[in-house]
Amino acid sequence: MAFCIITDSASDIPQSVIKEYGLHVIPTPVTIDEKDYFDGDTIFPEEFYRIQKENKSEIKTYHISQYMFEQHFEPFAKRGDEVLYICFSTGIAGTYQAANLAKDEILEKYPDFKITIIDSKCASIGFGLVVYKLLRMQKNGAPRELLIEAAEFFCGHMEHVVTVTTLEYLARGGRLSRSSAAIGSVLDIKPIILVDEKGALVATEKVRGMKRAVKRCLELVKEKGTQLERQTVGLCYGADESICEEAEHALREEFHVKEILKTQVGCAIGAHTGPGILGIVFENAIEEKFEEYLK
Repeated sequence: MAFCIITDSASDIPQSVIKEYGLHVIPTPVTIDEKDYFDGDTIFPEEFYRIQKENKSEIKTYHISQYMFEQHFEPFAKRGDEVLYICFSTGIAGTYQAANLAKDEILEKYPDFKITIIDSKCASIGFGLVVYKLLRMQKNGAPRELLIEAAEFFCGHMEHVVTVTTLEYLARGGRLSRSSAAIGSVLDIKPIILVDEKGALVATEKVRGMKRAVKRCLELVKEKGTQLERQTVGLCYGADESICEEAEHALREEFHVKEILKTQVGCAIGAHTGPGILGIVFENAIEEKFEEYLK
């Protein structure tokens, strides 16, 4: 029996990590002109952002359904494996609830199946980073009980700092009024978005210009981060990788972070933020007993 750590594609975990660890990633659905696609399976960021930029298609997202989860959980149950699933935040999508309904259904058929589902209360590389750290710990010999404890700790201490180049997509998704978006565009307003304790995206500040927005994001990393020189920090972008060049340079040269896990945002988040997104994720606390397995 194997102890398997899995996640969903809203984690935006890099393909290099998926391949290195043989990670099972459940694809998040996205609808484009009423046709279903699956993030990281039947559609990938390059094609998605091309379609989004053309501005001719209707794009919608919905969470992974109970039935989809059952399809992904059952092979593990059949093999007698145990699963730890790190899930997209309930503050943004209904993924956690659907996964638990699927768990109940699978247990009717496989009553000995062991599965732990953790609501990450994180978005994008926020919980992608959690998964990455857990995979490294497992590779270095961390036992099952410690991995589950670490998952809860990492999810509870992950900070997100995000900004976007345009307010258009936040307005489309109902997270901002059309009038506010129009005024903001004229004034070159960029929101500073955090993830709150409920795992929801919250715009906490507004600054003028992308350069100031990046600077403010880095200030927040410095204010909220703990021992950054010991951390692996997550960095994500949308259609244009150059948007994170300044942040990446500061993280390496000013903050001296141990490692950067850089990735491209997929459909689940990109549909609501647009192609011009910059996100930085990091921890506000460090626990030594977990760090022993991350050296």
